[in-house]
Amino acid sequence: MALLNGYRGLVFGVANERSIAWHVARHLMAEGAVCGFAHLPGEKMERRVRKTLEGGNVRDAWLCPCDAARDEDLDRVFDEAGRHFGAIQFLIHSIAFADREYLRIGSFTQTPRQVFTQACDISAYTLLAMAGRARKHMPDGGSIVAMSYYGAEKVIPGYNVMGVAKAALEATARYLAFELGEHRIRVNTLSPGPIRTLSAMAVGGIDEMFEWVEKKAPLRRNVDAAEVGKAAVYLVSDLSSGVTGENIYVDAGFNTVGL
Repeated sequence: MALLNGYRGLVFGVANERSIAWHVARHLMAEGAVCGFAHLPGEKMERRVRKTLEGGNVRDAWLCPCDAARDEDLDRVFDEAGRHFGAIQFLIHSIAFADREYLRIGSFTQTPRQVFTQACDISAYTLLAMAGRARKHMPDGGSIVAMSYYGAEKVIPGYNVMGVAKAALEATARYLAFELGEHRIRVNTLSPGPIRTLSAMAVGGIDEMFEWVEKKAPLRRNVDAAEVGKAAVYLVSDLSSGVTGENIYVDAGFNTVGL
């Protein structure tokens, strides 16, 4: 029996077939879940998302455009999802943004206020905004999973303001876990190692990150997005019924190494 039969939920963050959000959704659906997809506005982005879904043999999926920086867009997405799905059991938050001009080694001190606040808004506040709306559609509880990175805890040169935003994301998840626990809603973050996604390739020094992980991680390799998808299945499913407020690494053990 599939782990997620009868589960329905929303996935934010699919941009193309390399997106972590897509690999998460693919594994959730393989276990029986039904996913709805919120994507950036615009016909071009919708075509890219539909192409990704069709490439994975997913047809007739529920899609909805959403600029997560706009409260009215978030209201519309959750209202329409509620009408389409009824109750939902999970929410996947896999969105982040920072001006790539400031994701370069040596540029952190030049980060303008607007770039800083935008990164924290899109990458962290949106989890809070989505969770508050999702709660109304999770009458029987559920699971919220967001994507972080080790740069939230330790300095990763070039990650810069995104590291600050991911630290805020992890703290937001913990506070949400505390407040939503009484509603039987679990909130956790996954912290994958570096993966060759469209957004990751904008980070300065990314190639060196891949090389360093391969040399120093206990498994002596980088991870792939499919492994993140499998970890997400665990956090969405009842297998993790007692797990909330946690940050779970999927990084070949790199976070455990001191040197």
